[in-house]
Amino acid sequence: MSLIADWLLRHSVVTCLLLHSLVLMTFCFHNAATSCSNGCYCSESDTGGKTVRCSNMRLIEIPQDIPNDTQRVYLDFNLFTTVPTNAFAGLPNLVELDLSHNELSLLEPGAFRGLGPSLQFLDISSNKLVSFNPDAFDGLRSRANLTNNPWHCDCNLQMALPRVDLEPASLAGIVCKTSDPEETGVQGLAFLLAPAIDLCVVMKRTTDVAMLVVMFGWFSMVISYLVYYVRANQEDARRHLEYLKSLPGIQGKSEESSTISTVV
Repeated sequence: MSLIADWLLRHSVVTCLLLHSLVLMTFCFHNAATSCSNGCYCSESDTGGKTVRCSNMRLIEIPQDIPNDTQRVYLDFNLFTTVPTNAFAGLPNLVELDLSHNELSLLEPGAFRGLGPSLQFLDISSNKLVSFNPDAFDGLRSRANLTNNPWHCDCNLQMALPRVDLEPASLAGIVCKTSDPEETGVQGLAFLLAPAIDLCVVMKRTTDVAMLVVMFGWFSMVISYLVYYVRANQEDARRHLEYLKSLPGIQGKSEESSTISTVV
């Protein structure tokens, strides 16, 4: 009887330890998934969505510990210079992202990857973005605030805009600070509202000139070959004629013909 009681006691202790470990691990995982990002302020809405505010904290890198059930993230008034690839890939429920008033000058390809199905509003206004990279917005169909950036309007921008799926009205926020070519007069204008301006005209002209140069080169080569061919054939014909004249039979006939011509 004592052996059975001892066996049950041992197994009860082991079972309790396993259950305790399981509960502890579950708590840890839940806490890691739902706790607030370090140094940021988190709040819950009435509908259960979490909001993470990391505004004005002088952050230089996008936090990687934002809870994955977050719906709104405010990262404005920090010191970010780059949004790296897959920066927000672990936030499938995100509906609003504020990156305004930073030092952003580069959005890497796939910067907002994974946010396409959920994101409704993206704010990257008041940064230092010059070039528009369509690959950074791949899959996004949300509204976006693109204003107050020193956008450079050129043929690359003109070719890039049709490749993005952002809400069309959002693209009106791209106001040209500089342009190439400069004489187009788009500085200070919303590029989307100036459809008559073709920034690729210089590239098209350059392409046309390049094609003309190539065609002229080929034409010159053909003419040179024809001249060489004619001259080479003339030289061969002259040599062949001299060879025929040097033959004895030909010389005799030539002298006989000369004599007959004289007699006549």
